[in-house]
Amino acid sequence: MSRPEVVVPPSAANRLLARLPPAERTRLHAACVPVELAFGDLLAEPDRPLRHAHFPLTAFISLIAPATGRSSLEVGLIGAESVLGATLALGVDTAPLRAVVQGAGVALRISAALMRREIDAQPRLRAVLLRHCYLQLRQVSQSAACAHYHSIEARLARWLLMMHDRSHGEALPMTQSFLGGMLGVQRVGVTRAAQSLQQRRLISYRRGRISILSRTGLAAISCACYAADRGAQRLLLGRPLGREAGR
Repeated sequence: MSRPEVVVPPSAANRLLARLPPAERTRLHAACVPVELAFGDLLAEPDRPLRHAHFPLTAFISLIAPATGRSSLEVGLIGAESVLGATLALGVDTAPLRAVVQGAGVALRISAALMRREIDAQPRLRAVLLRHCYLQLRQVSQSAACAHYHSIEARLARWLLMMHDRSHGEALPMTQSFLGGMLGVQRVGVTRAAQSLQQRRLISYRRGRISILSRTGLAAISCACYAADRGAQRLLLGRPLGREAGR
């Protein structure tokens, strides 16, 4: 039984692919297959072979650093500005981090073997991927410093803004236990931080979904790491990913 065809929204685009010359972009698009990614899908595990590269269109992906036991910490997000699998341009065939779908949606998928051949054949593609490796390295480093120095409330505000930038809706599906796992803190800490943001009418949380009510308010509470993330995107991509800060 054949699978239903994945419909790509007309306005959906990946900004990394958009930076390629038209001929190279067309060639790479032809080598990719559109796929539906579901919330919670596991796309990569640390130190295991990377089977595919994914160019998100409407989906977005969490990069998670596992720790001891059941602990983990989210250290990056990949949306329509980037690709999961940029490290293939470094000649590395294994994944550096766990990759889990955080926002369901559509992505373009290409096998790792075919991606390596395209990288060898397209110097511009290699150059673009290497720039995105730097962007992801900077985001991971910023997240590590953020987790060590900044309050749970400030980190939660930053994380919600980063997710909102990459989502295509107003409500973000998540539970407080899931948030705690992403931020690497106990659930009680996330509960207090979320309640504080809700009392200030910056977010609305109900039935496992968080809606952003005021980006301006969240940006004011967020640590400087969010502005640093957007500054790096502006430097490498020409403009930061996401929505305007108003609302």
